[in-house]
Amino acid sequence: MIVVYDAHCLLCSGSIQFLLRHDRQGMLRFASMQGETGRRLLAQAGVNPDDVDTVLFVRDGQAWRESAAVLRILHVLGWPWRLAWIGWLIPARLRDAVYRRIARNRYRWFGRSDTCILPPPGTAQRFLD
Repeated sequence: MIVVYDAHCLLCSGSIQFLLRHDRQGMLRFASMQGETGRRLLAQAGVNPDDVDTVLFVRDGQAWRESAAVLRILHVLGWPWRLAWIGWLIPARLRDAVYRRIARNRYRWFGRSDTCILPPPGTAQRFLD
């Protein structure tokens, strides 16, 4: 299971740190959309790697974007994060509209970094490039 994220986005980097803390079984791996693996996965999912405002979650060859990706990622974490599954009751059109608004404004609201986060000790093997 791979999470493709924007390594320059501080919200995204904080989210990856959250996932590292709460993925107790170490099932998630991470690829920045600026790296070779992330760009390849985005292209395979039909997403232009040069114009990305989404997180991508890849599991067993299937890919999800936007709010569906977030809900599936949280489900992997187990209890209590699995409760986010209730989010599926909200129509995808509404969930994704909220997601896109946050994604479009992520640098302005949360900040941008010119450098990628350094993986915490003991987690470097979970980052693909």
